[in-house]
Amino acid sequence: MIEINEELCKGCGLCVAFCPKDVLKMSNKLTKKGIHPPEVINEKDCTLCGNCMLYCPDLAIVIGKEEKIV
Repeated sequence: MIEINEELCKGCGLCVAFCPKDVLKMSNKLTKKGIHPPEVINEKDCTLCGNCMLYCPDLAIVIGKEEKIV
């Protein structure tokens, strides 16, 4: 499970760039801050490598195994 906190995200795209399985892409929607956050498009392909979480400078991404992280 990949959780993206859009309120913390600044839309830098590092999570998309460092994902080896193209699980994320930049969304077309805008947040309240006027940025395009990443969105999960292929969660089933995620290997839980943690790159998206590790490279996020805003700590806006959390990954877990199966349960939704609150």
